[in-house]
Amino acid sequence: MIESTTSRRNVLLSSLAVAAGASGLAACGSGDSAGSGGDAKRITFWLSASEAQAAGYHDLAAAFEAAQGITVEIVNVPYDGYQTKLRQSAQANSLPDVASAPSLDPIWTGKLQDLTPVATNTANGIDEKLYQETSDGRILTIPSDITAAGLFINATLFQQAGVAHPTDPASTWTWDEFLAAAAQVRTAVGAKYSLVYDASPARIRAFVYQHGAKGFQLNEDGTEYSVDDATVEALQEFVDLNDDVVMPKSVWTSGADPNALFKSGQVVAYFSGVWQVADFAESISQFEWAAVPAPAQPTHATDINSGGKVVAFDNGDTKDAAMKFVEFLFDPANYAKVAATNGWLPVETGLDVQYPATNQAALDGYALYQREIELADPISTSGADAGEELTLAGKAITTDPTKDEMGKAINGQQTVQQAVDNIVKLLNEQIA
Repeated sequence: MIESTTSRRNVLLSSLAVAAGASGLAACGSGDSAGSGGDAKRITFWLSASEAQAAGYHDLAAAFEAAQGITVEIVNVPYDGYQTKLRQSAQANSLPDVASAPSLDPIWTGKLQDLTPVATNTANGIDEKLYQETSDGRILTIPSDITAAGLFINATLFQQAGVAHPTDPASTWTWDEFLAAAAQVRTAVGAKYSLVYDASPARIRAFVYQHGAKGFQLNEDGTEYSVDDATVEALQEFVDLNDDVVMPKSVWTSGADPNALFKSGQVVAYFSGVWQVADFAESISQFEWAAVPAPAQPTHATDINSGGKVVAFDNGDTKDAAMKFVEFLFDPANYAKVAATNGWLPVETGLDVQYPATNQAALDGYALYQREIELADPISTSGADAGEELTLAGKAITTDPTKDEMGKAINGQQTVQQAVDNIVKLLNEQIA
């Protein structure tokens, strides 16, 4: 499924060479002079992750310093402002040395180092379907990991209510069946809500795809977004679920934390993604939880992305040190440790990731998400593909309006159709 979309990405990378050459930013990052690899003893590394998903990077930085004598300053940037912060840093000539970025941005692609020696090193075993080459043969980014959206349940509440749930994605439930089961559990045990759902454009894409709709799709020539009627219907259903019984309105309208709500033990289920597995294994002890197959109505789909795009910037004296850190990260022995600690689905093939065995729910969760990705409809990568296509064409969606516009619809400030029209309009304005 990932392979089916990668070839389209590869064709588009020719425009990256143009964008890269045009940007020409002279960022300095941690270095003092441009154009020299230098012998730096300190570099900066930016990421955006939960504490659990950053732990492996901290361990890696300590090991790298011990091996190379180079200190890595890790900066964990809030996700909502990360892309903006990178843009501002590019404009101020103060980019980090290495980053795990949500996506590429034409404003700083011209300062990226070529990661081809790392990506194509057969000893690393990085899946070639997961990186792309520019028209002149360079590889500017390598995914840190693969992510997929999906469903978690409070297994203790299901057990107390005597309600069964599927365990095999090949024989999953529909949304109607899941919601009926969750309502049965909620009523039986006196839980507060049936479901909490991440307030995220990526997560809402999964809901739309699972309802047989296409979502907000970029046209063939990458110039315009459009939406089908089935998407409007699916989004109306989603809005209706936010009734402060099935789902709390506060998550999408006023920023309530769905992760914290689920951990309270008063919510039957939580729609989020594989990145929660490591966090739950570490932080939930008051009840049993489980990753379960995502509903299909009728489409078995999710939203598949890379967890981060690892890049190394050409920052003068720190250039060589930055490349060494990327090489150190993707060395299979090091990468396997980071993947295990951070709870990643790996990008390296044939890797034996020893996830912490102290939590069977986590081990089961990783296995389930790998199965979900195998079975997911190809539309599951279309959101990420569109973002990549725009970036390679020198464009970008710097602010996705989906969360805000859907929040207004849930809050009764506009209709779902008005929300959809506004989303399409605001997306198209950014790529005009």
